[in-house]
Amino acid sequence: MSKRPNYFLSILQMKCPHCRRGHMFKTKNAFHLSMSKIFNMYDNCPVCGQKFELETGFWFGTGYVSYALGVALSVFNLIWYALIFKLSWQDNSVIYWLIVNGVILILLQPWLMRISRVIYLYFFVYYDESTASLPGAPNE
Repeated sequence: MSKRPNYFLSILQMKCPHCRRGHMFKTKNAFHLSMSKIFNMYDNCPVCGQKFELETGFWFGTGYVSYALGVALSVFNLIWYALIFKLSWQDNSVIYWLIVNGVILILLQPWLMRISRVIYLYFFVYYDESTASLPGAPNE
């Protein structure tokens, strides 16, 4: 019997939620200079055939996931920045944090947009034990 793929690792690796083995995106690198390659997804999972866009306009909901991830990342950045540099209005360190946080969010935006799609799809599509018998993901 095949071992069940780890849920969180499958999300971070951007695997299909149905079989957790097929890649959702045609290119693994989210940081392409070409914006057209950021969302270059398969229509269906290459391993199990799961449809990724469940209905027209399905991906509009990822804005909420992306927003939540952005807020969580900003809070994380606030905590580490406050622990290391101490925040104060008197020395403009809050302004510096805002700048650092903004730069981090902009640099991570392609990855955040992709992972938002993955997380959103995982809300609606569940793992199927019967996919363990399917042949593995194709080498790309």
